[in-house]
Amino acid sequence: MTDARGIIGYGVHLPIHRLDRGDIGRALGRPVGHGSRTVASFDEDAVTMATTAGLRALSAIPGIAVDRLLFATTSPPLADRTNATDIHAALGLDESAAAFDLVGSVRSGVAAVRAALDADGTVVVTTGDVRTGRPQSADEAEGGDAAAALVIGSGEGVVAELLADATVTVPVRYRWRRPGESTASTWEERFGEHALVEPTVRAIAAALKQAQLELAGVDHLIVTGTHARAARRVASAVGADDALVDDLSASVGNAGTAHPWLLLGNVLDRAEPGAVVALVTVTEGADVQIWRATPALADGRAAPTVAAQLVRGRPVDYLTYLTWRGFLARQPPRRPDPVPPAPPPSLRHADWKFGFVAGRCSSCGERNVPPQEVCFACGAVGAMTDERLASERGTITTFSIDRLAYSLHPPVVTAVVDLDGGGRTDLEITDAVPEDIAVGDRVSFAFRIKHQADGVPNYFWKAIPEREAD
Repeated sequence: MTDARGIIGYGVHLPIHRLDRGDIGRALGRPVGHGSRTVASFDEDAVTMATTAGLRALSAIPGIAVDRLLFATTSPPLADRTNATDIHAALGLDESAAAFDLVGSVRSGVAAVRAALDADGTVVVTTGDVRTGRPQSADEAEGGDAAAALVIGSGEGVVAELLADATVTVPVRYRWRRPGESTASTWEERFGEHALVEPTVRAIAAALKQAQLELAGVDHLIVTGTHARAARRVASAVGADDALVDDLSASVGNAGTAHPWLLLGNVLDRAEPGAVVALVTVTEGADVQIWRATPALADGRAAPTVAAQLVRGRPVDYLTYLTWRGFLARQPPRRPDPVPPAPPPSLRHADWKFGFVAGRCSSCGERNVPPQEVCFACGAVGAMTDERLASERGTITTFSIDRLAYSLHPPVVTAVVDLDGGGRTDLEITDAVPEDIAVGDRVSFAFRIKHQADGVPNYFWKAIPEREAD
């Protein structure tokens, strides 16, 4: 058994929607660049995306005991409470596993991974951001929404071990966002470039020295940061063109706290065992980590890959994007407004609501969906065994399309789904074109926002037709 500590699982989630930067330019009457950015759907936020990434990271190591969950984001759905507890419940972690938020700065993601590496046991690090900016701003065009998760642990299952970890901290203020604001302010670009390039080069040199490597020994060089101009200058300054990795700015945008780990996941999807990866993150200074892929990577790659998710994008128009992000207040349907979720029933039914847990009667074997105290088939009392449905599949038995129900993206499609392991339930369909849904379609399940009221998200699980799922 090796004592190496590093990554034992990883997963990435890219939302299905893509906003063409050309659409932004045509709407605003000025060019804003080429390519597209990822857009979180109306029923996604940092918590739901991080949950999906976390489920994917854990899927390669089923049954592993998790000691801690960390959630890093700059776009927490709620303040003054721990958002990581919702991810913890949706991942089905044991109550003895601690859950903590690291919230506020893009560097929080790096902090979470470093804390996990310094800790003992198995730590799941989830990162996710919904990146917005004022209409016509660089943040709007160059941002992207995504999530990534790493499982940090030790032993033979490590797929990437840490060789070196160096940092340089600079008290530079080139971007900031006051509490309560949804968009950031930035200083003139040349200032950030001047302040950040040289310290980042020093951090790279320190990491290489620690790993006893020359730059030529690096197979994949990742340089990323919210200051795109400084990141480009760093990549140019160190001069490793052959090893430089696509930063996905043209197809995803910059996904904030998730972006370094999204790029690392993209490399691990295709890296050969033994490959050396240098990950450079430029923020208020620089953080440089040097990883080496191990032979275990061959059996530990994530599914779906980043490349597979990149090709499945579906266009979303600019006005819809503005509506989903709250920049365009449209007339809602003349129906009763949704109400926030009440805390007592949410807690009483947490296993079902967050964990998507059904019950199997130990007396008659019937699956009860949702779980019941008294089996609806045989009447046995207190005889249920928990069964998680998150990784299961199902088949649409019937469905309805409601064009009057309140939604940021009508119509609302609800389906009755027969589960492969037994049981039937009704769920909202998401990430689908209503006209393409048919009885008999196969579906998987995703943790999403059922509705949002007074700024409070009401989470539950939805079904995704498999041709739309990853």
